[in-house]
Amino acid sequence: MTSRPLTLVLSFALASAAPVYGVYAQSQPAPAQPTPAQPVPAQSAPAQGAQADQGLDADDGGLTGSVSADGAWQDLGIAITNFATDNDVPTQTNAGSTGALGRALSQVVASDLRNNGLFKPSGPDGLPQPAYPQVQSPDYPVWSARNANMLVQGYVRAGADGNLTIGCYLYDVQLKQQLIKGGWQVGASDWRRAAHKCADMVYSRLSGESPFFDSKIAYIAETGPKDHRMKRLAIMDSDGANHRYLTSGQATALTPRYSPDYSKILYLSYLNGQPSIYVYDLASDTQKLIARTGNPTMAPRWSPDGKWILYSMASGGNTDIYRISSNGGTATRLTNTPGISIGGSYSPDGSKIVFESDRSGSQQIYVMNADGSEQHRISFFGGRSATPEWSPRGDQISFTHIAGNLRVAVMNPNGGGMRYLTNSWQDEAPTWSPNGRIVQFFRTEKGSGRSSIWQVDLTGKNERKLPTPVGASDPAWGPVRP
Repeated sequence: MTSRPLTLVLSFALASAAPVYGVYAQSQPAPAQPTPAQPVPAQSAPAQGAQADQGLDADDGGLTGSVSADGAWQDLGIAITNFATDNDVPTQTNAGSTGALGRALSQVVASDLRNNGLFKPSGPDGLPQPAYPQVQSPDYPVWSARNANMLVQGYVRAGADGNLTIGCYLYDVQLKQQLIKGGWQVGASDWRRAAHKCADMVYSRLSGESPFFDSKIAYIAETGPKDHRMKRLAIMDSDGANHRYLTSGQATALTPRYSPDYSKILYLSYLNGQPSIYVYDLASDTQKLIARTGNPTMAPRWSPDGKWILYSMASGGNTDIYRISSNGGTATRLTNTPGISIGGSYSPDGSKIVFESDRSGSQQIYVMNADGSEQHRISFFGGRSATPEWSPRGDQISFTHIAGNLRVAVMNPNGGGMRYLTNSWQDEAPTWSPNGRIVQFFRTEKGSGRSSIWQVDLTGKNERKLPTPVGASDPAWGPVRP
């Protein structure tokens, strides 16, 4: 079963929430102001005397100026302290008492901000740790002396029912002002979600970009010998934590994709020996058969509104792309040319579909309207091109370029601006983070054939491997969780 949604207990965003610092803020809209929520009750929030904890007006805080390279982002000094507690008591979490949990929370926040490639935060190790009342009243001279531009502090309290109240604060040290704060009430098993929400809040406030840390990844978990792999549907948090198998491995599972509302996972299964399209419901841990065609079927994909599913099916010597209602029913054929057409991915507005086809004699990338009209090739840079996926921003298409090695690349929707993001032996099947800043893919090792999930940012830097308990392929990054 999936965990229940987090309860927002306070969030004071700036009226316009203009990004504090950064080149990406120049081209990205400011994050929207959250829906007003009730503050944490006085007994839950850190004490600060009679002074009320006020949010800032948009013009009252934040660094000024802009930067021109990611290096300047990384030079922005962000200090992250252990989350304080007013009473170190046992919790029902796997982290221990509220004191130990406060340290674990800060470590997750620091890891999120560090691994996204924009920032190099310091802490929590080696930094002064605030007492509980100081969470809302930082000692600015101490942090200024440590060359910190920004300060992230927080608190954690455990209720008698086992639930947790977790608060997060971002301060501008130079201006001695609070920029934003948020708080969440969570069950004991969801404490990491609160940490990801805190990191999302800080990330969005400083960069002006949409959040993405509180999201999950569906993938195919692989075990067994190279020539007889067991492939199971699995999910994990965006940082690789909280791994869980969804299928038993009785039947091979392939090409998962999250629904736009996060509630379901679409995938291909060989249950009963035939390739069939299933939707796995995350709330009920049940699955529903959508289509069993009796022919080789592959690569199911959602439409942005969740109403339609694309898939490819081989019939009569051709493999073409079809569209079917997400509730099942009769499919509509969208392509009808000699050869193989496969792997459709919708543009964010749902008006177009990018796909691969060998109708020209080799695998290349094409774009068509959502109804199948105006099909045209966009890849003209040598070699072969496969597995395209449209960015959530709409301005880029990621794909696998095959010219000797397999490498992950991106290009503009018109086929221009092609550039590589990776340079290894076999990298393929890219998938985008919810904000379009990071691309995930799977990498296969020479010899062993073992696969693992990696990610790289849109600049081609900050490449890193995600931890998984077994081999992993076919990643699919889901939307930010509700």
